[in-house]
Amino acid sequence: MGTPVIVIKSAKPALIAAVLACMLARPAAAGSEPAVELELYVDVATKQIFAEPGPNRVSLGVFQRAGSAGAAPAAAAALPATAGAVPAVAVAAAAPAAAPAPVTVAAAPATPAPKKWFETLSLRGYTQFRYNEVFNGDEDIRLWSDPGVGEDRAITIRRARLILSGDIGDHLSLYLQPDFASSAGDTGNVAQLRDAYGDISFDAKKEFRLRVGQSKIPYSFENLQSSSNRLSLDRNDALNSCCRDERDFGAFFYWAPEEKRALFKELVSSGLKGSGDYGILGFGFYNGQGANRTEQNNNMHMVARATWPYRFGNGQIVEAGVQAIRGKFVPSVAEDTKLLPDLKAADYKGVSFDDERVGLHAVWYPQPFGLQAEWNWGTGPQLAASLDAIEQRSLQGGYIQAMYKDDDFFGLGTLIPFVKWQRFDGALKFQANAPFTDVNDWEIGFEWQPVPQVELVTVYHRMDRNDATRAPYDPFRSDVLRVQVQINY
Repeated sequence: MGTPVIVIKSAKPALIAAVLACMLARPAAAGSEPAVELELYVDVATKQIFAEPGPNRVSLGVFQRAGSAGAAPAAAAALPATAGAVPAVAVAAAAPAAAPAPVTVAAAPATPAPKKWFETLSLRGYTQFRYNEVFNGDEDIRLWSDPGVGEDRAITIRRARLILSGDIGDHLSLYLQPDFASSAGDTGNVAQLRDAYGDISFDAKKEFRLRVGQSKIPYSFENLQSSSNRLSLDRNDALNSCCRDERDFGAFFYWAPEEKRALFKELVSSGLKGSGDYGILGFGFYNGQGANRTEQNNNMHMVARATWPYRFGNGQIVEAGVQAIRGKFVPSVAEDTKLLPDLKAADYKGVSFDDERVGLHAVWYPQPFGLQAEWNWGTGPQLAASLDAIEQRSLQGGYIQAMYKDDDFFGLGTLIPFVKWQRFDGALKFQANAPFTDVNDWEIGFEWQPVPQVELVTVYHRMDRNDATRAPYDPFRSDVLRVQVQINY
């Protein structure tokens, strides 16, 4: 029949003793062998039962089988227990049975083998499909932040990203994100690297981290928001103009206490449109020319950011902070003998301009009503109004966004209507010739998420700006209907 095994994983010692006594109880027939005595021990760590003492084992007491011949057995007196142990228990058996089988105890389970580093990685991603329709105003337009806006654009794949991430060890995490819908000139859906970095932590809680590689620059709340998590389809021009693709190659130090790191995670996972965990304090150095671009001088950009999320007693969460960058930037020059006859690339080869900014952000998270605002001021290279020179000029601008989060919109999922106004008076330094731009846009729309895997965003975008993608950078006013379907996987 095999040897019976007793394994009790979790129970109070008194209950364990009673159960074992019941299991061991058998009637002793007249003239049979004396009652069997057995002292048992429990491992305080594994909660397993053993028949002999050992490390971490506490005595449960001494147990015996009790009974009498020819009559219903009665309870016998308990044997003396060892000091500090649970008293021994004697239990009468209800019916005669065969001689008891010996009791053995199962061995402790083997310690599972540690996972290989590749078994800790996870793979996720998202894809965005967009449709833009200019239905009023100027039609032959271009939007630098979305190549799908303008005549003859139809449906485009705005982003198609896969994210590979995970812990390689106790002190190293990996993050790798390519985008398969980037553009190269007039060619779309080109694979390009977005993120490739490692987080080196200095403590077990990972409160102190050094991020090395190509990653987001800790400047601007909206820049740090994932494109899959942001309400408006494009980031605002005023702060997004600081950093091409929001990323560069560098090293950034982040610090946040454990409870704040948990709050940063909650603000994203709960759908409150958080920015993610970029620390309470963050600072570092980066090349300065933009993601996937060759550095043009020996000057490193510096960045520093401080933010503080806070939860009130009623559950409402707010966040506010400040950030700044400083460095030298080398603009690119595209000669155009017809439209820009006096602008020569040779005159600006290796020429650096001051690139300095300071910004503020404040967020009242949508619970259900929310507000989000940012503004920044600075200086940088800018094409002169005469179109014949690049000069050092000041810049300023930002945005204000209001939103309302309904988690049960008539039983049809989550709905977040929003309105956004943005203003920017400055230049797009990373566009060829660092063209000036004057932005005064309004957006009214909503995000609807019927299920976690699907999101629909519909926006009416009133554009009042100039075309920063091509000389002579003419102004335009257009009304554009913009629709995006995002699938998450």
